[in-house]
Amino acid sequence: MWQMSVPWWEFVLRGVVVYLFLLVFMRLSGKRQTGQYEPFDLILLLILSNAVQNSMNAGDNSLVGGLISASTLMLLHVALARLAFHFPRIGRWVDGKAQVLIQQGELNQALMRKELLTRDDVEAALRAGGCLHAHEVERATIETNGQITVVLRRRGEVG
Repeated sequence: MWQMSVPWWEFVLRGVVVYLFLLVFMRLSGKRQTGQYEPFDLILLLILSNAVQNSMNAGDNSLVGGLISASTLMLLHVALARLAFHFPRIGRWVDGKAQVLIQQGELNQALMRKELLTRDDVEAALRAGGCLHAHEVERATIETNGQITVVLRRRGEVG
């Protein structure tokens, strides 16, 4: 329980490498992946966590090793959050930028393809925003957390 099979610093190094790998992987997978979990996405997340477990603990199942790994991940997360807050460029890389999906009723098809959004995804976001059609929308934005926010046109402006 208390005896580790690898040195403490190896847990830290492995944790840093796995954390950075997963951070890059999640950023490259797009906003939809991080903001709108479907059952498919949750299954991937669970399998992914199981897949990287052994790369982090090197086969060591000691309590101390697990606590070192968990502490490393939490400290990395806090450090990255602070860096992103103090350095906007890092924040944009980690969180991304909000992107306009619909402007003045016009749907950005290229952005839909890039973010792997289906017509059903967009229609669900419109319904959640209180409308049924893109022409009713002043602006719909894919936020940095993957959610789609909708601002409706004023009643007299819908065309």
